[in-house]
Amino acid sequence: MSASVYLDYAATTPVDPRVAEVMSRYLTLEGTFANPASRSHMPGWQAEQAVESARRQVADLIGADPREIVWTSGATEADNLALTGYMRANRARGNHLVTSTIEHKAVVDTARALEREGVEVTWLAPESDGRVTPEALRAAMREDTVLVSLMAVNNELGTINDIAALAEVAHAGGAVFHTDAAQATGRIALDVAAQGIDLMSLSGHKAYGPKGVGALYVKRDPDLRLEALIHGGGHERGMRSGTLPTHQIAGMGEAFVIVGREHEDDQARITALRDRFLAGLEGLEGVHRNTATAHSVPNILNLAFEGVDGESLLMALRDIALSTGSACNSASVEPSYVLKDIGVPRRLALASLRFSFGRFTTEADIDRTLEALRHALTGLRR
Repeated sequence: MSASVYLDYAATTPVDPRVAEVMSRYLTLEGTFANPASRSHMPGWQAEQAVESARRQVADLIGADPREIVWTSGATEADNLALTGYMRANRARGNHLVTSTIEHKAVVDTARALEREGVEVTWLAPESDGRVTPEALRAAMREDTVLVSLMAVNNELGTINDIAALAEVAHAGGAVFHTDAAQATGRIALDVAAQGIDLMSLSGHKAYGPKGVGALYVKRDPDLRLEALIHGGGHERGMRSGTLPTHQIAGMGEAFVIVGREHEDDQARITALRDRFLAGLEGLEGVHRNTATAHSVPNILNLAFEGVDGESLLMALRDIALSTGSACNSASVEPSYVLKDIGVPRRLALASLRFSFGRFTTEADIDRTLEALRHALTGLRR
């Protein structure tokens, strides 16, 4: 890896070596490589067994039934299936979707595409700390509202929404509740029944599993119908066709088992690292917190540095892998739409970096980053 320190865990996490070892069992002739849909021979049955075992592992982490897990290529596809699949399948019931302006692009762009299909979308504005309030959602509900989609943890700020309270408002208004939980897995407790979640998008690569695999939790309810977006074979109870990647699915299952077992220790250690980082910033002038740490996960910290350009600072910190915001937005020279919509002034939004810590971050990484940051800021401000 070219960068000496990796602090971009919110963009992706490295695959845990324990996960990689499990995945290696499902790739070669000596392993369980067969198509899990091939039910005419033992290798196919064994592959199917691996897929179903992983389905249970993912379900167990969120308190779901394995039959409620639909495999996808990632949380982006899961978001698309949840929003587009549900709105198309329920046109007769209503045509109104509620979401927020600071959702992940996978939800924002899907909602915009639905607007072009004639769906009416209400875009909720967040509070200055990045949270969406139940009161704001309640005010937006209409008789024809059929779906509410609000993320559990914001990918740029780390802000935690009160999912249970938001779901309660959605249900009181007769709507189904979807949440993108890609950044939440392993960072906050997820319990679909206790939190009233009907649809939930999950990602493998945000939880030390492989890229290219995710899942959509779909509550078992005869009234909850989705229109498939991908056709060809009727896999995943007709909701998502395509040959299942056994190695990736087994990897995601193992990653979720490890997250379930170790998340408390992980989060305590990461909280200590974040606090060490914040303490090290105290001597620096012109540092503004965009992340409201009292209401956020400890692994994401969005900071603005007065008097510098974020892209220039990123280049000066060339040995530290960081982001100026969401990875899906990193090619744009415009300030982050998330920062803009929580009221961060343009000059500070353009001077902001996202630091995200993870399982393999060390105290030495934190100290090296602080030293590099002090040096870079001094040079750029001079």
